[in-house]
Amino acid sequence: MHVAGLLRRKGDDVATVASSATIGEVVAALADRGVGALVVSDDGRVVDGIVSERDVTRGLAAHGSALLDHDVASIMTRDVVTCDMSTTVDELSALMTEGRMRHVPVVVDGALCGIVSIGDVVKAYIRDLEQEKQTLHEYISQGR
Repeated sequence: MHVAGLLRRKGDDVATVASSATIGEVVAALADRGVGALVVSDDGRVVDGIVSERDVTRGLAAHGSALLDHDVASIMTRDVVTCDMSTTVDELSALMTEGRMRHVPVVVDGALCGIVSIGDVVKAYIRDLEQEKQTLHEYISQGR
């Protein structure tokens, strides 16, 4: 399966935030959207960075509650690893594992068009295993 298939199932909605937003606004958006990361994009199209719960936690450890008034640009990850629609789930899984990242934006022709989480990858693997199990069960029960 490819990233295109994952996005067909989950949708292409991406939670974004402007680089000028405060960390307090980021925390509220993470909670409201029920996500673990926001893509930082000033125009909603170009990926300028990514900010995750991990970034917020590390920032709070370093700066305390004063961090909530800082802007996103102060803690966001600027070198964002992205994938495209043709990336396979296996390639994406390896990329996420090696990079120790849980969210990867999907970019096509320089434009943000989705985001994939480690949960999406795990769901795809589980779905594939369930289909394989069903196929084997049918094969065995039909005596072939």
